[in-house]
Amino acid sequence: MTLTELNRYFNSFLHKEDYDSDVSLNGIQISNSMPDEKQITKVAFAVDACEASAIKAAEAGAQVLFVHHGLFWGHCETITGIHYKRVAPFIKNDLALIAYHIPLDANEFVGNNFGLARRIGLEKVRPFGKWRGMTLGALGELPEELTIEELEKKLFPNGEKAAHILPFGKKLIKKVAIISGGAGDDFDQAAKIGADVYITGEIGHADFHGIEESGINVIAGGHYQTETVGVQLVQKRLEEDKGLETVFIDIPTNL
Repeated sequence: MTLTELNRYFNSFLHKEDYDSDVSLNGIQISNSMPDEKQITKVAFAVDACEASAIKAAEAGAQVLFVHHGLFWGHCETITGIHYKRVAPFIKNDLALIAYHIPLDANEFVGNNFGLARRIGLEKVRPFGKWRGMTLGALGELPEELTIEELEKKLFPNGEKAAHILPFGKKLIKKVAIISGGAGDDFDQAAKIGADVYITGEIGHADFHGIEESGINVIAGGHYQTETVGVQLVQKRLEEDKGLETVFIDIPTNL
């Protein structure tokens, strides 16, 4: 499988063409030397494209790094300073970079938000949450009411802790809205549709009083922790569909 074929495979279910308002340049962001000839035998997966993830991918013997947060965001940027440090390991190691941002948040099969919904056992799951005209979140109901502490344990079964918990709503939770990553200021969308809790990645200081005044529970699980889901689901799908060797590069930011 070549780089061109691999990216065509990813887009067959991520559908970047459906997310024209995404500021990320979805798809191949950095090519390899022979995108239509060189055979890909190993693919690395990470949340973020950075100097460290590129070096680790190359050291692991991967020819491609697939990420959620790429290096290019729709504007012209000189390849100098820190940006050069990030790009250089890709060029030096003939390592390609593929990034899928909002398409990976929103996907109902391998996306961050529907993946989190399945992890906590939501039922009647449907799309939720608009950003720049795109729907990217998930909404559903727990099979039984839980406390916010019980829900946190389901959200992080490996023992991780949420970055912040704001228990400003009902003591028992049933209806759950989810938008991963940096969507703290979208708590109002969850409150308006009557969610008992809003799960996101990170919240800002300016969100605090609005959340309290809305009377909704919020779990800010951490931007990184809520977005390891999608890349690992894509990793698993690639292994099952194409039999390629893969590796997940874990570089937590604790944010």
